[in-house]
Amino acid sequence: MAWEELLRRQQGAVSRGQLIGRGFSRGDIAAHLAAGRWRCPIPGIYVTFTGPLPVLTRYWVALLHAGTGAVLSHTTAGAIWRLLPDRGEPVIHLTIPRPRNVRSRRGLVVHRTRIQVVPVGSPPCTGVARTAIDVCVEATDPAGVAAVLGRVAQQYHSVLEEVRELALGYPTMPRRAEFLAVLDDVSGGAHSALEWHYLVDVERAHGLPSGTRQRPVGGTRQDVHLDEYRTTIELDGRVVHQRVPAAWRDMIRDNAAARRGETTLRYGWQDVRWRPCAIAAEVAAILRARGWTGAPTACGPGCPLGPLEWTRSG
Repeated sequence: MAWEELLRRQQGAVSRGQLIGRGFSRGDIAAHLAAGRWRCPIPGIYVTFTGPLPVLTRYWVALLHAGTGAVLSHTTAGAIWRLLPDRGEPVIHLTIPRPRNVRSRRGLVVHRTRIQVVPVGSPPCTGVARTAIDVCVEATDPAGVAAVLGRVAQQYHSVLEEVRELALGYPTMPRRAEFLAVLDDVSGGAHSALEWHYLVDVERAHGLPSGTRQRPVGGTRQDVHLDEYRTTIELDGRVVHQRVPAAWRDMIRDNAAARRGETTLRYGWQDVRWRPCAIAAEVAAILRARGWTGAPTACGPGCPLGPLEWTRSG
């Protein structure tokens, strides 16, 4: 690879071995450093320009330091694939083959694996499926898993089956059964943490009828649609629905539903997380008014719902 092409590919970062291989002597390297033309952010790794380091250059500095077989991974790859919010995390995560041993250092976390990693893209990182599993393994609760897998479903839906296959073959994967259960929910249409909480804490916990998820309607989708009862549940994530175009599409969709004689109930994060029983009661009342002959069930001690209480109040 030509010198200029190498620098372009590696965003201006280069290793001592690459320099020596292209005829640079140790004196040449020292002269560039002394003149301030180059910098040495990590011993043996050089940046051939001045000024702040762009994030892609930082990635390459870390990769060159880690050496053969290194790929960006975990939350770093999660931000690259848009499975996690990109908050400009200062720490870079890398994965290397287990026979090799590279020590982590400030701002750089090195993971080792026995599983073969196929690098994707430039700079090389773990693929979507492997990244999703690595991030989910470190999630603290099922909702965090649902949030990551929901982004996979929204952006790379065809990869969900690959995620499942990798999880089943992943050695000693912690909480594998829980992960696969959440994956089933996401594959069924619960494409965000909020939608997953509604499915688990409102619908399933209270014995409500299950609707069709991600029903396509006029260029957009309904989160949960119960066709038999002409009722739709829309779950509005705070960030997504602050955007004007999204709000406009939602209004058009909801107005069209009203013209078809459908009722639309809309809930946000605070509702679903902190008032699941009250929401279940409201949804159940609407469904009963539209022909549902069942009754909600109590989700646990202290829940105000249940067949007996519902019969008395209804």
